[in-house]
Amino acid sequence: MSLFKTVPPNIVQSIRAFRVTELQEEAARLEQHFLYAYCAEAVTKQQVLATIATAFHFPRHFGKNFDALADCLTDLTHQSGKQPGFVVVLEQLPNTQKFDKEARETLLDVFRDAADYWAEKKIPFRVFYSFQ
Repeated sequence: MSLFKTVPPNIVQSIRAFRVTELQEEAARLEQHFLYAYCAEAVTKQQVLATIATAFHFPRHFGKNFDALADCLTDLTHQSGKQPGFVVVLEQLPNTQKFDKEARETLLDVFRDAADYWAEKKIPFRVFYSFQ
């Protein structure tokens, strides 16, 4: 039985009861890309974006802003050929004065937009996140 039986193919949601290792194993079973960023050391928006860029192997010219993130999650990835799907984990997003609720929501909105983009192409894009 699929771990994603009750998880829509294009969603951004709290990691809740899922474990990172289970999500990674399910991505492998489905032959989908597994993208993981551990953000506990980040404090600012720039640090969060740098952590994601490094973990996801974004190009060196990545602009460390939300627009650049959106581009890397859609255009650049799509140009690399046919995609089987994505399982993304953003673990321990910070809850700091320099990365407040508004910044976290903006970040998650970028991932929601990417999920919508991939949904139009009928490609699964599931994002799971947790906060500190």
